[in-house]
Amino acid sequence: MTPTKQGSVRFFEFSGITVFVHWSWFAVALFSFQNRSAVYSSPVWNIYEYLGLFAIVLMHEFGHSLACRQTGGSADQIVLWPLGGVAYVSPPPRPGATLWSIAAGPLVNVGLLPVLFLAKKYVILNPAIPDDVVRLVATLQIINLGILIFNLLPIFPLDGGQILRALLWFWVGPVRSLLIATSIGFVGAAGLVGLAIWQESIWLGIMAGFVFLNCRGAWLYAKAMSDRTNYR
Repeated sequence: MTPTKQGSVRFFEFSGITVFVHWSWFAVALFSFQNRSAVYSSPVWNIYEYLGLFAIVLMHEFGHSLACRQTGGSADQIVLWPLGGVAYVSPPPRPGATLWSIAAGPLVNVGLLPVLFLAKKYVILNPAIPDDVVRLVATLQIINLGILIFNLLPIFPLDGGQILRALLWFWVGPVRSLLIATSIGFVGAAGLVGLAIWQESIWLGIMAGFVFLNCRGAWLYAKAMSDRTNYR
């Protein structure tokens, strides 16, 4: 259950990597504008905020893609959709290459932390800067931190879950590491369901479904590979 370029709009290409934006991204953008219309003095700032989110997610995904290429792998497509973005990366089948390809995405957000912190300090301390700018920078700082924390949860297929799988790969191999990571992912999906019910959040519910379906597909694949190995 991952987005593809089908139903997506081709935005641009950079360094051989084509960026697509799924149609649902625009639908959610419109919904977001309507629900946050009172935050700023003008709807234009809501557009800036969403473009900022777009930029942060895009930099995160380019981190994955460019790191994958450093390892000798292939990465030529990024698709953005309401649940974030997906960089289609195929690193060499080595734990180190996989670890770097996955970890590079969150590291981009780590690099943005001091940048946005200093930007916020600057706009707050400068009385000539409009309040809308201060709100925008503060919101982008929270968005970046939220993306970083959420992605590092050890829940497959989030970055944290894939990093856990890559680390386990060093000790137990590619198949068992995937079985362990996806098993933990099922627990995480159940936790997201509970949180979605508690928060009455449809988005957390959708995320829980995304996690579960991807965990199930990866677990079935790893189980089939394990059975085949044992049979031989």
